[in-house]
Amino acid sequence: MPLFKRKAFPLAELPNDLEPHELVYQVRFTEEIFRGYDEYLNRINLYRQRVWMCKVSGKTNLTYEEALLSEERATEKVHQFPKELMEPALQIIQYSKNSPLLVSVCDVEETLVKLPFSRKFLKSFIRESTYRSAPWVLHDKLAQSYGISKNVPENLRSKVSFKDGLLVCNKRRKNGEEAKHDLENCKRKKVDGSEGDEPVEEPIKYPIDDLLVQPDADDPVFTDRPSPSRDFNVPMECVGDLLMVWDFCSSFGRLLHLWPFSLEDFENAICHKKGNLVLLVEAHSALLRLLIKDNGEYFSAVRERNRKLKITLITWTEFLCDFLEMINIPELCAYVATIKRGHYGLLDAHAKLGIFRELVNHALETNIVREKLDKFVEQRQALGATRREEALEEARKKRKEKERLRAESDVDQVMDLESKGSASENGNHIRQNGDIVKKRNGEIRSSRQDSASEKSGSKQVDAAPKKMARKQKVEVKVPTANGNGKDLSEKEALERSRDDRKEVVGQSSKERRREYYEREIEKRFIRTNSLGKDRNHNRYWWFQRDGRIFVESSDSKQWGYYSSKEELYLLTGSLNCKGERERALKKQLEKFISRICLEIEKRSKDLAQRVALEEAVLRRSSRVRAPPRKNPANAFLEYVNKWKED
Repeated sequence: MPLFKRKAFPLAELPNDLEPHELVYQVRFTEEIFRGYDEYLNRINLYRQRVWMCKVSGKTNLTYEEALLSEERATEKVHQFPKELMEPALQIIQYSKNSPLLVSVCDVEETLVKLPFSRKFLKSFIRESTYRSAPWVLHDKLAQSYGISKNVPENLRSKVSFKDGLLVCNKRRKNGEEAKHDLENCKRKKVDGSEGDEPVEEPIKYPIDDLLVQPDADDPVFTDRPSPSRDFNVPMECVGDLLMVWDFCSSFGRLLHLWPFSLEDFENAICHKKGNLVLLVEAHSALLRLLIKDNGEYFSAVRERNRKLKITLITWTEFLCDFLEMINIPELCAYVATIKRGHYGLLDAHAKLGIFRELVNHALETNIVREKLDKFVEQRQALGATRREEALEEARKKRKEKERLRAESDVDQVMDLESKGSASENGNHIRQNGDIVKKRNGEIRSSRQDSASEKSGSKQVDAAPKKMARKQKVEVKVPTANGNGKDLSEKEALERSRDDRKEVVGQSSKERRREYYEREIEKRFIRTNSLGKDRNHNRYWWFQRDGRIFVESSDSKQWGYYSSKEELYLLTGSLNCKGERERALKKQLEKFISRICLEIEKRSKDLAQRVALEEAVLRRSSRVRAPPRKNPANAFLEYVNKWKED
């Protein structure tokens, strides 16, 4: 059986009082049976984690099923071990108390030196033949079949004993001095692992599976996760189809020649039963036109009925009935008679969304949509390649700039050293000449020599400031002598300010370029992916054309949504980054949080405007003859398809 944290993992026991006809959940590869779905799901998720170890080969980071397969293959190889060499090999292994597999493998290799067995094979053979290590002890049946003695050697009798038929090590009770010594050197003993049979608990490397995360004292303060709103107009089981159909129509509106509409308008139109709304008629017509253009099965079905291929507000129901008869789904074909009588609006939300769902599924299989998706994939790849090339070019420029600055700094250091060396040589030369003159003249000096010395002294005094000025100009860069009132330090400050402005402009241009690429890639829509999952496998969805975060339960039976910034921040603060799923979900939320907040603000303003208009309609006086303004809540009744084909 696979090992969990290097220990045997017990399987779940069979539920008590299980009825013969009772419906249960069974794990396929372990044949475990669970009554509750949550227990079954938790166990399946644990088995899918890469935390299992193959008991025979020692491979780690496997799923439970991969570990089972690895054990099966390793066991088949072990069974290829020659029977004539089995007894001497097992004799070496029995009660061998060496470091794990090291000496035992070497001893067995010496016995099997002429056979082409790898060390890995021998390790698997030793693991398969024993049930414990240090000392290695053979399985009772295996030892009995090959006549291997089960008597414990004399050097181990005081250290081991048998419990429930298995060999265990005796724990020696320590005296006071030994306990004190162990307390002082506990860290060293934990690292060495030289004493004690209990394994040292290794620190957990996060992230791990969310269900395995336990509360810790070092955890930050998590906020309470808010309960999502569930006030949908359509039945709960229809929310998934509602979102799927609306997202497809909104994302491929240009291809369908269908003017976009909001999710609320679509939901209200689905629930409306007074007549055939233009919004739903145009949506059906756009999808049916796409199927006709594809020249596929639906096109052939329409041609067989000798219909004109132009879909109008009058003939759209005929084309819709042709589609329902073509797919031949009994549940949907039951509504054909009602649609033909012109009472499509009387259908319930479940029926309308079921028809839309089948239309979208067939539209996705058309060559027109597939070619569009392939084109988008190529364009996204080209944009990604261009973005990577620009990033590489920018990195090359930065690297060259660093090399140039490093070379300039090296040249400046060399020039400084040379200038300092020349200045020190000149000073020494002047001092040496002065000493020689003093020695030659002595104490008595002529008037001519005095006058000459005065002239030379004056020349040296005049020359000194010039030399110092040149030196300062090279090293310190003091103000120049042109008298313009500006010094070099001010110029440097101006140049630095210009460089800073260029750097800021460069960073802003990089940010704009990054945003540009993200927008262009998002325009090439391929599919909407969920933001991620939480601890309990609930999915979180965000659609760019709606300001809400939708929550789908793990079984897809329950839906909810968050529609305010406060709920969004509370949701983000409730996620634990130690778990794999919630860590990825939090990362996605933080990535899109600014855009989500903008959509939430926009939606809040629209709702506030709608409420204000409704109140204004209620307060209108009967004496005012001015026509009332249009109520945004009834926008779905006044939908116009501005992209409709002629």
